[in-house]
Amino acid sequence: MEKSINKSRLFIGSCLALLVTSLTFAMRAKIEEVFGPVSEGGIFGLSKESIGWAFGPAFWGFTVAMVVGGFLIDVVKTKAVVWAAFFLHLIGAIAFIMAHDKETLFIANVFIGLGNGCVEAAFNPLITTLFPNNKTTMLNRFHVWFPGGIVVGSLLAYFMMDTMHIGWQIYVGVLFIPLAIYGFLFFKQLIPETERVSSGVSYKEMLLATGAPATIIASITLMILLAIDIIHLPEGWMYLALIGGIVVISAIEALVVRKTSMIFPIMFTLMLLTSSTELVTTQWVNALLAGAGVSQMLMLALITGIMAVGRFFAGGLVHRLNPVGVLLLSAVFSAIGIYALSVVNTPILIIVASVLFAIGVTYFWPTMIGFVAEYIPKSGALGMSLMGGAGMVSVAMFLPVMGRIMQENNEKVALQSIGVLPIILIVGFVILYSTYKKKH
Repeated sequence: MEKSINKSRLFIGSCLALLVTSLTFAMRAKIEEVFGPVSEGGIFGLSKESIGWAFGPAFWGFTVAMVVGGFLIDVVKTKAVVWAAFFLHLIGAIAFIMAHDKETLFIANVFIGLGNGCVEAAFNPLITTLFPNNKTTMLNRFHVWFPGGIVVGSLLAYFMMDTMHIGWQIYVGVLFIPLAIYGFLFFKQLIPETERVSSGVSYKEMLLATGAPATIIASITLMILLAIDIIHLPEGWMYLALIGGIVVISAIEALVVRKTSMIFPIMFTLMLLTSSTELVTTQWVNALLAGAGVSQMLMLALITGIMAVGRFFAGGLVHRLNPVGVLLLSAVFSAIGIYALSVVNTPILIIVASVLFAIGVTYFWPTMIGFVAEYIPKSGALGMSLMGGAGMVSVAMFLPVMGRIMQENNEKVALQSIGVLPIILIVGFVILYSTYKKKH
């Protein structure tokens, strides 16, 4: 008798795998304090720019795994990518606990990043395959566990390290709990092929659905080299110029060379900005809110808690509104929230500004990926992987830039600098929204 697919078990296992991913994000936000300058209470005495470099692999490693996984998942099957995520997470967690300088912290984040990327590469297409008639809602419910895990990680940091003064290695060891459970849930389970394979869409059709595959892959490769610091741009504004160049070149490839739609390259480019707006800010929350008179980890818990609740109830909102309209409102709230954080200086106003920021970034990631799954379905697992990869590699690029701005100026200037991104997004989403409004 053929074994049946246990949808609920696979979905719960997927959520726990994403929980491991999100816990690593919360832990880095706290561990930044441990590895930071001794004058600021750190143990290992790394500069903020060095910490940004050491954290970088968590993002570009994520990108490498996502992009490679997107290309190969239909060849090696989803099951192989699921178990790759598990073992990479296991090695990364062990290495994280053993880290003691920027090089070992870098190596730990390589494995963690690759594991996190395999999670996104495997589980986004798995969710859309398990729930083909409810993709956006279930993707949002799956992605509840990203901010949800950061809430858990932030509260654990506050109680374990700030209140009970438990060692940071024990705090990081919490990763092994959800890791063991999701490994158990996937053990000996039947995992279906991706929707692209089951629906008969060819590999070539999948590539063409991305509009400008050559430019996109070349862009991701270049951004990874920038993140690793093999290539270096001396000024922060040059990174935005690079993104502008990607828009122009991908437009030429899509419209002139391949004579196809430009919508995927547009969403790819906007993903570079939405993810950086959300994740660069939250990864540096400990430094950005230093001296603000509030617990940084509790503020991170507040921000991500709002995101988790918003994503859980996102299905109705996204279905009632044009998804691009939701993204436009998100960009507006993000811009207001970041600007407010850069100018307010009392605990109450910082909380208000943080709430505005949280509302803004809540729907960015799942709605961007959901848009691709719903409106560009032929791009398949590759389309979702390229979107997630774009998001993470842009964060890897901008993390050291933010660290450098904080060192050379201050936290307020750094916030105002990152606040440029949602302003650009507002312009982009206004144009996109008006275009879709005309079409519909």
